[in-house]
Amino acid sequence: AKPNNGKFSSRKTTRLLLICGVDFCSPIYTTLKLRGRPPVKTHITVFVCFTSKAVHLELVSDLPSNSFILALKRFIGRRGMPQKMFSDNATNFVGADRKLRELKEAFLAMGPELKRFAADEGCSFIFIPPRAPHFGGLWEAAVKSAKHHIVR
Repeated sequence: AKPNNGKFSSRKTTRLLLICGVDFCSPIYTTLKLRGRPPVKTHITVFVCFTSKAVHLELVSDLPSNSFILALKRFIGRRGMPQKMFSDNATNFVGADRKLRELKEAFLAMGPELKRFAADEGCSFIFIPPRAPHFGGLWEAAVKSAKHHIVR
């Protein structure tokens, strides 16, 4: 006699960070252990899993596209290739202060290069609609939490 296992959901479990969101933290100043060196401006790239809300942080020294792609390669080497990556559209940074404008310009500049890299690797980037930051609430909450614990 076969045991009655009941009906299971058609959704299967997926590996961690298969579908995720990505965002940058505002600049964080880190000090080097060398004398006479001023603090260095660094950024944190935050990857958030949509199914489990797991967070993966990558340190980025600056904001050009090549440094983000290197952070993405480190992320892929550690966690595997995601199927879909969601990100906020850079137009939601309009009207912010100078630092956020730098972030917007760097993010807009990496657009074609980022899509080419993702197409080569089989990952699709999906940008949320402009002027709709509430679509990215999951990764914005992760950015807030990461900044709270790092600055603390």
